[in-house]
Amino acid sequence: MFEILAKREVAPNVHELVIRAPAIAKKARCGQFAILMVDDRSERVPYTLCDWDAQAGTIKLVVQEVGQSSRKLVLCEVGDHVAHLVGPLGVPVETDHYGTVALAAGCYGIGAILNIGRAMKAAGNRVIAIVEADSHYLHYYRAELEAVCDELIQTTIDGSQSIKGHSADVIKRKLEAGEALDRVIAVGCPFMMMLVGNATKPFAVKTLAALNPIMLDGTGMCGACRVAVGGQTLFACVDGPYFDAHEIDWDELFDRKAAYSDEEIQAVAHTEAVVPRGHTRHTRVA
Repeated sequence: MFEILAKREVAPNVHELVIRAPAIAKKARCGQFAILMVDDRSERVPYTLCDWDAQAGTIKLVVQEVGQSSRKLVLCEVGDHVAHLVGPLGVPVETDHYGTVALAAGCYGIGAILNIGRAMKAAGNRVIAIVEADSHYLHYYRAELEAVCDELIQTTIDGSQSIKGHSADVIKRKLEAGEALDRVIAVGCPFMMMLVGNATKPFAVKTLAALNPIMLDGTGMCGACRVAVGGQTLFACVDGPYFDAHEIDWDELFDRKAAYSDEEIQAVAHTEAVVPRGHTRHTRVA
C-alpha cells in the first residue's frame, strides 16, 4: 500500500521520498509527522511531513541518514513498499495572520518548513526563511523555499556561502536593527533551536521550537520524549511537537536526547538487511 513513488538525494545524506499514503495526505496539516516502519523488523520512527498532495494521495518526507533506521529507509528504491505508515500525528502548528514570520531551519528542518512557509504566506504573512548548514554543499530546496517565502537567507557555519554563522545570528541582527518579527518558528537540531530561542527571548518575540528530534515511540506510550516546558512535564509527540522555545528546559532535553547515544552509534555499524515489499529484487545489505 505505501509505495515509494520517487526518491532523490537533495544533499549529502539527505533524501527526499514521495510515498503513496492517501489517508495521511487527506488529513495532514502543517507541523505534523508520521510514524514509519521500513519492514517488519524495523523500528517505528517518527518523520516530519515535509509536504503532501491530497489529490494525488502522496506525502513527502525529507530524511537525514543518521542511524540504522534512517539508513534502512534510504536504502529502499522506487517501487518498494514500506511495511507500515501511520499519521498524521502531533498538534498542527498554528498558521494565523501575525505580520512577519521568520522560519529558522537546518538539516531535515529545511524541508520541514516548506509547508509552513506556504501556509503562513497564504494567511497573509510576510515570510522570511533563514536556513543554515555547516557548508554550502549541505543546502537544498532553494528554489522551493523562494517560491513560498518573501525572503530566503542562507547561512553556513564555515562561511563558504552567503552569510557566515547560524540562523540565530541573522535573527539577532535583524531584531537589534529594529526589524519587526512577529513570530519565529525553528525546526532542526536542538542546539540550533536553543540558539534561536536565546536570540529572540530578550526581544519577547513568540518563538516555537519543533521537538521531533527527541521522539521515540511517537504516541505518548514510551515516555522517552518527556520535556519540561514552563515547569510542566509534557510529551513532545502528543502535546507537541511545537513548544515555546523560551519555556523549554534545554539542559534536561539534551540529557534526555543523549540517553541512547551509545546504542545508536553501535547500531550504525550493524545495519540489518532491508526486506522491502512489492518489488522483485534481491535483498540489499549495507
